[in-house]
This record gives sequence, C-alpha cells and structure tokens, in this order.
Amino acid sequence: MPKPHIISVVGKSNSGKTTLIGKLIKEIKKRGYKIGIIKHSLHGFDMDKSGKDSFRHAAAGADTVMAASPFRIGIIKRVTSDNPDELEKYFQDVDIVITEGYKKAGKPKIEIFRQAIHSEPLCIKDNTLFAFVTDSDIEVNIPKFKTSEIEKIAGLIEELFLKKRL
Repeated sequence: MPKPHIISVVGKSNSGKTTLIGKLIKEIKKRGYKIGIIKHSLHGFDMDKSGKDSFRHAAAGADTVMAASPFRIGIIKRVTSDNPDELEKYFQDVDIVITEGYKKAGKPKIEIFRQAIHSEPLCIKDNTLFAFVTDSDIEVNIPKFKTSEIEKIAGLIEELFLKKRL
C-alpha cells in the first residue's frame, strides 16, 4: 500500500478548523476512504489521567504504552519529533492523513478564514495552499469554498489526493 498523502487544515485560532475537519471526515468516510488525523499541539498534552496504570507506566519511563479494549486502542509513545513525515509511519492503514495545524510543515494546505473573527488570512501567499474556505470576498487564484460546501471540498481532496492513490 502506498504511503498516505498528508494535507493540513490551517487557520487562525477559532477560525473553525476542528469543525471543518469533523465535517470532512464524515464526507470522505462516506466515499469509502480511511482517514487519519494529527492534531498539532505546540504546548504538549496528556491523554491519560494521573493515578491510572498507563499514566504511571509512562511516567516511570516506558517508551510506548498502549491501552487496549475490544473496540479501540490508545498509544502513548515518546517521540523525538512532531514532524508529520516522522509520524506518517503510524498511519500506514489509512488513505489520507489530515493534520490540524502544521502551517509551516510544507504540506498541501486548506486555509479556513472567517472575516468576522480575523482581519486577514494566515497563509494566503503560501504556494502549498490548494484551497481557501471563507465567508469573505477575498479573491484568490485557487479553489475557494464556503464553509457549507463540504461535498465540494471533499471532492477536490478526492480528485487531488485520493483517486491518484488507487
């Protein structure tokens, strides 16, 4: 199986990245594809709770801790980089990986920009930007969508990144 494409959804804080990704997941899944997500967190995070066994094992120094149930697994793994290219190896069973964030990673990007919240787009001059999702009248030389046009956005992703993978 070929490596999955990695694309990024970027935008300023509170622009609607998480909501857009959630809608794209549903639409792309309806089309029969498997999707992986990487949420970029510059400030770190904890998936486990203090006092739980898996938390204690990770705190003791385990390099990888997995919690498993009959329906899903959770992995806590020490890594040396949060670069999407380094994380790609954990997504070999999906067709595409969508990241939330990673505006500087050099991956193909969709920017979401809401004029009511921010005065100017984040990456409008970035040559890796392949789609612009907005409620503004800003002119761009790439496909431009309204936030309600999820089927069209998913169609562009399918055409550019998924059909070529088959």
